[in-house]
This record gives sequence, structure tokens and C-alpha cells, in this order.
Amino acid sequence: MQKLIDGIDYFQRNIFSHYQNVFHRLTLGQQPLALVITCSDSQIHPSLLTQTGPGELFILRNAGNLVPPFGSAHGGEAATIEYAVATLKVPDIIICGHSYCGAMTSLIHPEKCGDSPTVHAWLANAEATLRIIHQNYNQLVNDQERVTKAAEENVIVQLQNLRTHPSVAAALSRHELKLHGWIYCFETGQVSVYVPQLHRYLPLEQVYSYSNCETMEGVST
Repeated sequence: MQKLIDGIDYFQRNIFSHYQNVFHRLTLGQQPLALVITCSDSQIHPSLLTQTGPGELFILRNAGNLVPPFGSAHGGEAATIEYAVATLKVPDIIICGHSYCGAMTSLIHPEKCGDSPTVHAWLANAEATLRIIHQNYNQLVNDQERVTKAAEENVIVQLQNLRTHPSVAAALSRHELKLHGWIYCFETGQVSVYVPQLHRYLPLEQVYSYSNCETMEGVST
């Protein structure tokens, strides 16, 4: 706790003044560049990864970067997505999974959760991911490879769930919104992007053009 308190003190004395104009402008309203749906894992730092500052990302975090299908639960996920799309008009939504994901490990090995009924219930939102792993990746002997594949397949499953949300479906139909699936390998810093036409992930630099920040044609899911 002391590290957090010391950090706030340092921020107030040395950092805040450099961002004071930004924070003042944000009191008038926010216009984030994207909604990022990612894992609660402490190893993931979306703003550090994307080098974005205050007001630039609208972030939704939960265990396993899960998106319950619309109507299955009236919780924070659905409300956050609807607000980002319908009110803030974000042009992009990114679902970002990651390597060594504890939620995916617990999905494959529920016994590692111990007596955590709420965690088990929450991971039911990744039941399709679990079935894909059991039926399509049984040949993988290495457990970490199975977790990695689970993280990759889970992003694709959650993108499908995201499309069930009315605000998302409506914005997609107006061509005002793009969906993106990312996997972040935190131990190397590499980001891979799902390309639905190829049914595979490719390195970010192969998918996006840095000159105009547009995706390769048809890459957005």
C-alpha cells in the first residue's frame, strides 16, 4: 500500500502540472479513440502498450476479457459497451487477450480456482472457448500452448458475443464502428491481430498501415 501512496504523492507533486490542461479539457467531455476490452490481469497495461494518455482510451477490464452475450446478464460490461458506442461514438472496439492468462488457465483447469464459485460462473461466458480447445486442440501436449490457443480462440468467441449487443450491431450496420481482435504477448511486447479472412493471427505491423492507421482491407472483423 505504501508504494501506491508514495506514487500518488509523486504524481501530485511532479506529474499533475504537466497534464493540468489536459485534465481541464476533459472536464468538458471525453472523445476516446477506442474502447479496449481487456483482462484484469496486472501484467496488462493498455495505455502503456498503446502509448496513450488521459482521455484517449475507454477501458473495460474483467477476468479473461469476456463479453457476455446481450441479454444474458445486465451488468457493467453491457452498460460500458453501450455507453462507449451509443454515447461516446467510439469508432473502434478492440478485444485484447494476452499470453499466460490466468483466466484461460482456470478455464482449462477449473480445479486451480479452488473454492471460487463466482469465478466458475463468470468463466461460463467462455464455455464456447473451452469446447473449441477440447475438440480442436487435444493434440497439444504442452499445457502452455493450450492456454495460448485458448486466449486466441477466446478473443474470437468474445468478438462474436460483442456483435449481439444492439448498439454494436447498429453501429456496424452504419459502418461507423470496426471491431478488432488482438493478442498481446507481454513477455516480448508483440501484438498479433486476428484476420478473419485468413482465420489466423498476424503480427500487428503486417496488418495495419502505419502511414494512415487503417487496417489492411477486410481485416476489421
